[in-house]
Amino acid sequence: MIGAIASRLADLAWPPVCPVTGSAVDASGRLQAAGWARLTFLDAPWCSVCGLPFPYPGGSASTSATLCALCVAKQPVYDLVRAPLAYDDASRPLVLGFKHGSRREMIDQFARWMIAAGGDCLGGADAILPVPLHWRRLLARRYNQSALLAAAIARLSGVPMETGWLLRRRATPSQAGQSARSRKRNVAGAFHVPERSRVEGRRVVLVDDVFTTGATATACARTLKRAGAAHVSVMTLCRVVRSTDPTI
Repeated sequence: MIGAIASRLADLAWPPVCPVTGSAVDASGRLQAAGWARLTFLDAPWCSVCGLPFPYPGGSASTSATLCALCVAKQPVYDLVRAPLAYDDASRPLVLGFKHGSRREMIDQFARWMIAAGGDCLGGADAILPVPLHWRRLLARRYNQSALLAAAIARLSGVPMETGWLLRRRATPSQAGQSARSRKRNVAGAFHVPERSRVEGRRVVLVDDVFTTGATATACARTLKRAGAAHVSVMTLCRVVRSTDPTI
């Protein structure tokens, strides 16, 4: 009740706008119809591992036909990746406002989109793990956007969130603007599992905001698999679907 009153008062003081179009809306966390139309929602047919959407349905029922060229060439460390949105000019304001601007009013909506896209990640999962921030980055930003998404997904799905199973043991420069090779080198050895017994034999779901080159997901999944995790899937709000490497 108090939260609802505070939200209404905030809307009066700072009239809410659509985070995609910038036009006025009737309540915080809502999108204009034009905003919805600009977003690119991802769906099958897509790579059965990394979730990269195909431009057309596969011509064969064989397993290899459901994999993208990159996953055929080299099997990823993670088992599954799913994201509801393409990371592009329309979704970028949603991500950057949430990640750097403390815009949290759409967290539940983000979580519902992620659950719809990542149902096969959550099926049989033992725990949801947010991609961790180093404590210095967390202190500077005041919150971990991946943990906020993970908490909302856990609340809506019933799969518990665990924040102590995977930690970041060294601070790393921002991945924004770096090449795929630099991103991989940047996060190499950055994560660790403090208690192997928590992870052994478990099916875990990593949660992050954007899947770009897969460097962070790979580093986390490798650390978890080495600690004995049986299955590691990845859920993100957005994923890059073009060959370009956007600044995020």
